[in-house]
Amino acid sequence: MDNLTQRLEAHQVLGLDTSVFIYHLEANAKYLSLTRTVLQNIQSGRSQGVISTVTIMELTVQPWRMNRGDVARQYEVLLMNFPHLRVVEVSRDIARQAAQLRAKYNLRPADALQVATALVSGAEVWISNDKKLRRLEPEIDVIILDAFL
Repeated sequence: MDNLTQRLEAHQVLGLDTSVFIYHLEANAKYLSLTRTVLQNIQSGRSQGVISTVTIMELTVQPWRMNRGDVARQYEVLLMNFPHLRVVEVSRDIARQAAQLRAKYNLRPADALQVATALVSGAEVWISNDKKLRRLEPEIDVIILDAFL
């Protein structure tokens, strides 16, 4: 955990993959201490977090599938009101950056949009658990949660 804290403290702006929120909201025992560290770092203001509105889509799919619109709305309110977390809408600049990332790194559309949002918003690091996203390291520092277990 200390190693993760040190990595986080090296960056002022953190781009967050949806997996951080999924693990945390589901209280995933394997990752909860890691997601708590990341989110407390942002909540306290030590770093600023950045997510895309795509995160809202990804995070609320399961509640909508389960006909739990109330839960989906709670998740959205949580994201929109989380201290020191910016929720950024996809702009033309972000779409252009996402297209370039998709072309260069063969990313899935949602991943490209989220990482592009982070980059355009000044993020210095991308926090995820998708090991394939390590290939983005020429563009942005990548933290894979599994590396801290």
